Amino acid sequence: MSDTSARLLRLLSLLQTPREWPGSELADRLGVTDRTVRRDIDRLRDLGYPVEATMGATGGYRLVAGAAMPPLLLDDEEAVAIAVGLRGAAGSAIAGIEEASVRALAKLEQVLPAKLRRRVRVLGVATIAPGAGANIVDPELLTALAAAISNTERVRFGYEAANGAETRRHVEPVGLVPYRHRWYLVGFDLDRGDWRSFRADRVGRVLATGARFLPRELPAADPAAYIIGDRTDWGTSSLHFQVDIAAPASAVIGRLGEGPGDIVERGPEACALDMRRDDLPEWVAHRLLQLGVEITVHGPAELVEEMRKIRDRAARAVDGKS
Repeated sequence: MSDTSARLLRLLSLLQTPREWPGSELADRLGVTDRTVRRDIDRLRDLGYPVEATMGATGGYRLVAGAAMPPLLLDDEEAVAIAVGLRGAAGSAIAGIEEASVRALAKLEQVLPAKLRRRVRVLGVATIAPGAGANIVDPELLTALAAAISNTERVRFGYEAANGAETRRHVEPVGLVPYRHRWYLVGFDLDRGDWRSFRADRVGRVLATGARFLPRELPAADPAAYIIGDRTDWGTSSLHFQVDIAAPASAVIGRLGEGPGDIVERGPEACALDMRRDDLPEWVAHRLLQLGVEITVHGPAELVEEMRKIRDRAARAVDGKS
């Protein structure tokens, strides 16, 4: 790397600290003249970094918000913190953040040094979210699929079908869709000659083949629309959740239920959860309790049993009995 390039990177790293830098202090830090600092600031501006200058005795330079997101320079600790945060957000229940987190994580892990990638992996393994269930997807698998989608690259992986059968798949992946607290891959199955959706928690190790492909016309507006309309690979063992909730529907919508009609209004201060899906009852139980209101569970039996387990754990915590 040339002295000028290295100096620009150092200057950019300093400016990304949220403060105003006098030109003389930047010159001292970089070991150059004030004139060189001014030239380097102009170079950064030419590259799209919005560096603002203020005049006067207390004036200086600072990086401000621009019209586009420029590249960031991160130290090791910052990179690990962001990667771990993105891994957590990839499994978040916040609408719209999961897919963006996976895309960002794929970009970040592509440039992380091996030692930092190991640190992120260790932290990911040791961290368990409340209410996490058996269908949690490894973010490394999601980022591998996201990279293949971005590179229009064919992949091979093992897949467990709804009936438990193990198969090998050769797929042209076109989209990852977070839907109803699960991840789904949409792609063209080369062996079957047709489009398919795959539950990501049933996907085995992903092998990028290196073979590029030209995207085919998807029989839907986008991968998300395909997932909503295609249930052939989801299995048929959906659970029917029926719960009376002592709260207005407006206070529950967005915290429970995603499909139309999942939350049914019963009056100004009452509603009901009425949905069919194959979510884990553990997740639904915890979300119901987080509402902080009176509820009456009518079914399914799996949810009733999960609520009893939570009740018993709470009783043991209070009574001190094993």
